[in-house]
Amino acid sequence: MSIELALRRFRAVLSARNKEFMRDRTALGWSFLFPVLVVAGFAFAFSGEPPAEYKVGVIGAVPAAGAPAFYATRHIDFIPMPAPAGAVTKVERHQLDMLVDPATRSYWINDSSPKGYLLERILRGSGGGDYRKQTVSGRAVRYVDWVIPGILAMNMMFGALYGVGYVIVRYRKNGVLKRLKATPLNAVEFLAAQLASRLWLLLTVATLVYAGTDLFIGFTMNGRYLDLAVVFLLGATSLLGLGLVIAARISNEEVADGLVSFIGWPMMFLSGVWFSLEGLHPWLQQLALALPLTHFINAARAIMIDGAGLAEVAPDLAVLGAMSIAFLALGAWLFRWEQA
Repeated sequence: MSIELALRRFRAVLSARNKEFMRDRTALGWSFLFPVLVVAGFAFAFSGEPPAEYKVGVIGAVPAAGAPAFYATRHIDFIPMPAPAGAVTKVERHQLDMLVDPATRSYWINDSSPKGYLLERILRGSGGGDYRKQTVSGRAVRYVDWVIPGILAMNMMFGALYGVGYVIVRYRKNGVLKRLKATPLNAVEFLAAQLASRLWLLLTVATLVYAGTDLFIGFTMNGRYLDLAVVFLLGATSLLGLGLVIAARISNEEVADGLVSFIGWPMMFLSGVWFSLEGLHPWLQQLALALPLTHFINAARAIMIDGAGLAEVAPDLAVLGAMSIAFLALGAWLFRWEQA
């Protein structure tokens, strides 16, 4: 009898949950719409030939007839470069896997890059045996040094989008916002407290993660920590503002989760967290410049790896500042205590 009652209770709860979900048209529709949009977006972005596995910068024009067979190797993206000076820096920073100068028959690779090692073997085995190897100037940047600004920024992005966007939606759904509306608290005070609470948490976590992992890995830091803190502050503020825009009207957690994923995951792939955007289709690079995470990572990498100061990263800071103001203003204007 107890087993029969348990099964009956299980079926009742299962049926109630299914009906609740099916009657929520917004969540139901988003469950189908979200994967379709993601598939359509990636299909459009990466249609045609698959992206090349290797990126080789070529000083001047890419040699054609009569050149070593290396230049006809498939799955290598040969990118013309105007001069060696800036291109060598891209090799140091893993933005290029190799740099070749056909005129002087020389090449550059980063000794810590596995792709650079493979390309060197391919070059020497496909007609480029007489090419001279040049060492990159200064200390070669390890991949971990290159990727750590992106990881810290990505972690702050998800913390901001979920910490503000998702939480406010949950408050609205649970009726917390409705009760707060009846108090003397106004919307500006409530939103300011939410943003400030999440901001100091994001900065504290990023600082502790960086300091803790730096003890074991010893990251490259050629700039000033104060400048990096300014970048983190502006980057986190812009991402918190974006989270506020998401949460301004929605009262459904499933929809909020889907929107955060829909915005967060493409932004992570297109902002250069894990790999360089060098060689991507030009319109994808332009699209990346419309994302706050791109400017956040660019500025942090410039300070940590290149030793840049605030003046050098001022264009990225200006974009982050403008996005912060725009997102916060739009989110505050759209905000409602209750479901519209």
